[in-house]
Amino acid sequence: MQKNKYKVILFFILMIGCCLNGHTQNEISSPYSKYGYGLPSYITSGAYDAMGKVGYAMQNPYLINFKNPASYVAFDSLSFIADASFSIYSSTLKTTDITQKSTYARPAYLTIGLPVTKHWRTSAGILPFSNLGYSILDSHTSTGETGNYSFSYDGDGNLMQLYWGNAFKICKGLSIGLNASYLFGKMTYTKSAIYEGTNFFNAMINNTTQVDGIYLSGGVQYFVSIKDKHRIGLGVVYENSAYIWTKSTRFIYNYTLSGTTETLSDTVINTTDKGNMRIPQTVGGGISYQYKDKLWITGDVAWHNASRYTMNGVTSENLQDAIIVSAGLQFVPNANSTNYLNKIRFRAGFHYTTGQIVVNSQVIRDFNISIGLGFPLKLFNNNSSLGFHFEYGQMGTLKNNLLKENYFRFSLHFTLQERWYQRGKLN
Repeated sequence: MQKNKYKVILFFILMIGCCLNGHTQNEISSPYSKYGYGLPSYITSGAYDAMGKVGYAMQNPYLINFKNPASYVAFDSLSFIADASFSIYSSTLKTTDITQKSTYARPAYLTIGLPVTKHWRTSAGILPFSNLGYSILDSHTSTGETGNYSFSYDGDGNLMQLYWGNAFKICKGLSIGLNASYLFGKMTYTKSAIYEGTNFFNAMINNTTQVDGIYLSGGVQYFVSIKDKHRIGLGVVYENSAYIWTKSTRFIYNYTLSGTTETLSDTVINTTDKGNMRIPQTVGGGISYQYKDKLWITGDVAWHNASRYTMNGVTSENLQDAIIVSAGLQFVPNANSTNYLNKIRFRAGFHYTTGQIVVNSQVIRDFNISIGLGFPLKLFNNNSSLGFHFEYGQMGTLKNNLLKENYFRFSLHFTLQERWYQRGKLN
């Protein structure tokens, strides 16, 4: 038992390193990520991700649901739970006459959960908060002195969320919880003017913003059982509007280009300023229905106050408030069967947002559907599992000279349940 605990701790440390390294090397490619603090991740734990990214009204003794911290009270009183996920993401960007494809893979999240007292459970982990990544080249032909030239626009970075959550049982069926998160990351925006001739210096503007601060989210859940077969759950979550500290460095310089090698000519501006970023609030709620250990059906709806985003007090005209809707289900033929195939979990769901980004008077909506499977790991115990799911979605539009993104994501997640403490008995 003691050796297993050390293995779990080592696994946790290694995955933290992988998550930090994976997310510092961001490789997404979506011009829509340039607005605000990037594209929100909307990530949930692997099982609930496969069910359309639900979670407000879900809880399970052997799954970590960080979307609603009140769910932690369901953790088994003698168990340690670790949950890690890895994703492969592929997208195709289309305009009316151009298509571009990109693929990347990286760790998605890592979380742990364990009991503290009879009425108190805790959880901690690291997960993505938002992603930024794009590269746009605008080429021009000129018969003047400048010759042919182009403008390049690039963005890279992300925000990560390191959280510690606690949940408390108030009375039968009722629980409350709070996640305290440390948000951190770096966002870099670069603009370049590049000339093909040798008589002009190229110019670059580089803006890098480092971000860190505290972000809170609280939740409430209530569950009621009917005739020991049916269980109804309700959940509410509030994510606060937070002011996050920023440190921005602006670097403007001229340079010459030989192949891919840049040679600095002179620096025009090099300044550093401190400020703040306002992360908008989110309010959401959900409902779930469970029939024995066979069927779960659930749905969530949330309102994201994206229009209140500010950077150093300046709002963005490209952001508006958005409604986010998720729904999903899980079916298990017979969780107590001796036939392994009857214990496999079948999951499906959808996720839709009305769009918080507005470009050229067009709202950028996002819709995706997902299917997945969960397999009990008999090597450990019936409460540990290996799951995967496939997700297909569309974002954007071809109207008004914009672009549409079709994307596909494959995720693999591993949940380990281990006895954390059990008092020995003397015969």
